[in-house]
Amino acid sequence: MSKKNVVVLFGGQSSEHEVSCMSAQTIIKHIDTEKYHVTMVGITKQGKWVLVNTVEKIADDSWREDADEVVLSANAEKKELIVLTGDFYNSIKVDVVFPVLHGLYGEDGTVQGLLELAQIPYVGCNVLSSAVSMDKLYTKIIADDLGVRQAKYVGIIRSELKDMEKVVAKAEQELTYPMFVKPSCAGSSCGVSKAENRSELEKALLLAAEHDRKVLIEEAVVGREIECAVLGGEDVEASGVGEILPASENEFYDYDAKYNSADSKTVVDPEMPEEVVEQIREYAVKIFKAVDGFGLSRVDFFVEKDTNQVVFNEINTLPGFTVISMYPMLWEARGVDKKQLVGRLIELAYTR
Repeated sequence: MSKKNVVVLFGGQSSEHEVSCMSAQTIIKHIDTEKYHVTMVGITKQGKWVLVNTVEKIADDSWREDADEVVLSANAEKKELIVLTGDFYNSIKVDVVFPVLHGLYGEDGTVQGLLELAQIPYVGCNVLSSAVSMDKLYTKIIADDLGVRQAKYVGIIRSELKDMEKVVAKAEQELTYPMFVKPSCAGSSCGVSKAENRSELEKALLLAAEHDRKVLIEEAVVGREIECAVLGGEDVEASGVGEILPASENEFYDYDAKYNSADSKTVVDPEMPEEVVEQIREYAVKIFKAVDGFGLSRVDFFVEKDTNQVVFNEINTLPGFTVISMYPMLWEARGVDKKQLVGRLIELAYTR
């Protein structure tokens, strides 16, 4: 039986480009090459798609150099990549796509829409679930109907910042300091700030607005940062939970704490009351289903200090697969190694 061709898409135009490149290496190394042939396609920050010959080129960051341009055909009868080499082109058959893309133009439903047009099976959430989960403001609107507690919030549009005084007054009327300010559609904590006062709030709003036209201002929840992984299609499983322990110099788990600080730690199966763990697992599945999730997601929560109340934070439909990422670690703790996990995700792509 001939091998199916898995196209691994990575890179992308978002602020999480580098994280995507790290995640892709992990996934590529754990695809079962006895069952699948792997074709690697990198997307530059400028949006150019190129064919990548070896995973080593991703590791040394040379994959963009002298690479053949690639186009994914939207022709549903073809299901192919078109590779341009000088004045010539050839095609590569595509059986399934693993879009290892974090953030805008990849995790937000855009690539998923292209794959739907081409009628190519792909790993992960569909157009709707990717789009609403990427947009933190709309995720909150959906979660409001679930009876799951979440941080109080104020949503604003970038154009409103022309009257900064009015925006700040609105936030101060609804929330108290400290506040967290986030781009509505960004991940890996890019553009996220903690504001202790009005001056810091103004700076945080301007920073977040550099990443997205919609900005979310949230109350600060004092407590533990907890994550739960979900996996499945019609039948959805939740993993155990993991805890984020930012380095002491980081007030919260920002981009630098995630990827640049050796002191930041992730703990799988932290000590926690069993009923709290089970509530997190139940909520993770409930939220995943509410956004019409499929395949995989990581759902993030806070467990409030003193009360142990579970507070929903956000859902990530294509969580990181780097060496320090929580999603694969949580499944490994449940006896599902990376090769099994990647294989299961690819097989799920065919059952959508």
